Amino acid sequence: MNRLVVVRGAGDLATGTIVRLVHAGFRVVALETASPTAIRRSVSLAEAVFGGATKVEDVEGRLAKDPAEALALAGPRVVPLLIDPAAASLPELHPAALVDAILAKRNLGSRRGMAPVVIGLGPGFTAGGDSELDVDAVIETNRGHDLGRVIVEGCAAADTGVPGEIGGVTGERVLRSPAAGRFRARSEIGQRVSGGEVVAVVEGEGCSEIRSRIDGIVRGMLRSGTEVSEGFKVADVDPRSRPEHCFSISDKSRAIGGAVLEALLMFGADRQS
Repeated sequence: MNRLVVVRGAGDLATGTIVRLVHAGFRVVALETASPTAIRRSVSLAEAVFGGATKVEDVEGRLAKDPAEALALAGPRVVPLLIDPAAASLPELHPAALVDAILAKRNLGSRRGMAPVVIGLGPGFTAGGDSELDVDAVIETNRGHDLGRVIVEGCAAADTGVPGEIGGVTGERVLRSPAAGRFRARSEIGQRVSGGEVVAVVEGEGCSEIRSRIDGIVRGMLRSGTEVSEGFKVADVDPRSRPEHCFSISDKSRAIGGAVLEALLMFGADRQS
C-alpha cells in the first residue's frame, strides 16, 4: 500500500491535519516555501525550514533536501518537509493523495489529476465542478456549525475577514502590522501581556509599535526579521490565558484534520497502490 499523502503547507492548521494523518498510519510529506510566515510557530511543522527539525506534540518535522530523502524519512512520527511551493516534486513522490492546506483563501494551483485524490481546505476550492482547478473534496474551515464538514459538491463558506471567536473575543485578538518594514518581536509565545502593552515593532522609515488590544497570552508571534507589508498578520493574543494552549494543536486544527482523514477514506486513499 502507498498510503503516502502530500500536504501543501505546514502552518498550524496544516500541522493539525498532518499529525492526525500520521496517527492514523499514513506517511506524510509536507511542502513549504523557503520563508514560511506561520504565526502559531510553536505548533507549526513549518519551523523545520529554519532549524532543520522541529517537533509538534509527538510528531517530528525534518527538512529534506530532495524527494528521495523525503521518501526515505517519511514514517511513523516523522514528517519530512520539502521547500517546494509549486509542488513540482509530486511526480517523484507519487502520493496516494494531495491535501492543499495553504489556507490562502484561493486556489494556488491544486487540481484533480495531481494525485488520485485531491482535497482543498477552506475557501477558494470547488468540489465536483468542471474546472481544471477543481478538487475531489473541500473541507469547511470556518468556525461554527459546519466546521470540519466534507464537501463533495460545492464550496466552503466565503472568507468573512473576521477572526473566529475565542474566549468571547474576535478581531481584537489578532494584531497586524501598521506599516511595511522588518518585523521585530518584543514578546514571546506563551508570555502574558496586558492591553496596551507593546508586543512587537516594525522597522521601516520609522519604528512602528504594535500593542496588544486585550489582556491575554501571546499564542502566536511572527518570526523576528520577517519583512511584512502594511496590514500583515503578525501576532495572536489569546484571552483565555492558558499557556498550554500555545503549545498544543487547537480544537479547530483537530476538527479539520479529522475531516481530511474522513475524506481520504471516502475516496479510498488508504487503498491506493
